Order: sequence, then C-alpha cells, then structure tokens
Amino acid sequence: MPRVSQHQLDARRQEILAAARGCFARHGYEGATVRRLEEATGLSRGAIFHHFRDKDSLFLAVAEDDAIEMADTVARNGLVQVMRDLLGRAGSPDTAGWLGSQLEVSRRLRTDPEFAKRWAERSAAIAQATRDRLIRQRDAGVLRDDVPIEVLTQFLELAYDGLVLHLAMGRPAGELSGVLDLVEDAVRRR
Repeated sequence: MPRVSQHQLDARRQEILAAARGCFARHGYEGATVRRLEEATGLSRGAIFHHFRDKDSLFLAVAEDDAIEMADTVARNGLVQVMRDLLGRAGSPDTAGWLGSQLEVSRRLRTDPEFAKRWAERSAAIAQATRDRLIRQRDAGVLRDDVPIEVLTQFLELAYDGLVLHLAMGRPAGELSGVLDLVEDAVRRR
C-alpha cells in the first residue's frame, strides 16, 4: 500500500474545508447533511471523517480557519483593513460562503453552549489581536488616547459585525467605503 505524505494529507484536508465551507454556507449547519457534505467534497463519509472526527469538528475547523486568517490580518493591518478587504470582495462567491459561515457561527453561539465554549478561545484571539494592534497604534501616536482601548476594540468589533450582517443579508455595498472611512477616522488621533 503506497504511503500518503503529510503534504497530501494537508492538501486533502484543505480541499474538504473549502467544500464544507460552501456547504455550510448554503445549507446551514443542520442542512449540511453528511450526504450533502459528500456531494460537496466528492468524497465518501469515511474519507471526510478520516480528517475530522464528526460534522461538528468539521464545522469548527472551517470557522477556526476563518478566525486564524482574520486574526493574522488584524495583527498586520487592523480590523478596519479586514472590513475593507471584505467589502472589496463582497460580490465574490467565496465571500458569500464565508459570510454564510460567519452567520452560522453566530447562530451556533446563541443555541449551542458546547460550541460557544469551544469557540470562545478563537474569538478571544481575534479580540487580542485587535487590542494589540490598537495599543501599537496608540504608542505610535496614530490612535486617539482619550478613549480606553477596550472601548475602541468593542467599537471596531461592532462595526465589523454590522458590516458582516449587512453584506450577508444581501444589502448593497453602496457607500460603505465612506462608512469605513468614518469608522477609521473615529479611532484616529485628531
């Protein structure tokens, strides 16, 4: 029997995550049945669940990948840049799938205490990346210093959540670029 390299296993795992992201976004968590996941990935349930313990683990892995990417972008460029990037890709099918996954995470946070407990760590990483970035910006003299970092963090998180909801509901982007300019201006030193 030929050996499968770690690179091949990692590539297959990423393929499963990409297809599952779209399936969860289209059908929601409950609607993304194992049969639909098999169709989306083109793999058998055995192949899918060789990489992931169960559907819940697969969904959490999709959400974790998104959270890791977001935390990295926040650390490098800030949460406003994450919002600008999201707005720039708003019409793409990949973004629609990502938005659907974000809404599904929000729903599961409200309805599934075990998921909420598992997700808390991921959400804390994004919040910490945002706080760290704001502290660096304040230390560099770019950020206003009359508002506590925690308040600025929550302000940016609310703006981000509002943008995700707006786009996920299919509302037009309109002048949202100007809105993001206003958000950014609100946290900058005057």
